[in-house]
Amino acid sequence: MKVIDSSGWLEFFANGPLADDYIVHLAVPAEILTPSVVVYEIYKKIKHDWAVEEALVAVAQLERTRVVPLSPALALTAADFSLTYKLAMADAIVYATARAHFAELYTSDSDFIGLPEVVYLQKS
Repeated sequence: MKVIDSSGWLEFFANGPLADDYIVHLAVPAEILTPSVVVYEIYKKIKHDWAVEEALVAVAQLERTRVVPLSPALALTAADFSLTYKLAMADAIVYATARAHFAELYTSDSDFIGLPEVVYLQKS
């Protein structure tokens, strides 16, 4: 299993410089866990930058993966990770989701650099 952070999904949807690097990890939707906060972030960003239609298409793509809701236990773990690693709320939820499911986290968000089980894909 793997978790793709919002930064990775945005690279994919925008056909950014790392889109090809992320496509490899998005090939099998059944193997991807998507924290519900990622659905929020992707919808908001794409709706703001492009249009509601594109945002809904993106959400439909996310819904092909296993969307993981924020449970009370996951929220507490995220809060602990936020305190330990100084992560923002959404990042902490994403990281906690990955760790709770023993999944690797794929991201281009530098806030995750150096954390265990994180694969950081750097923009050149």
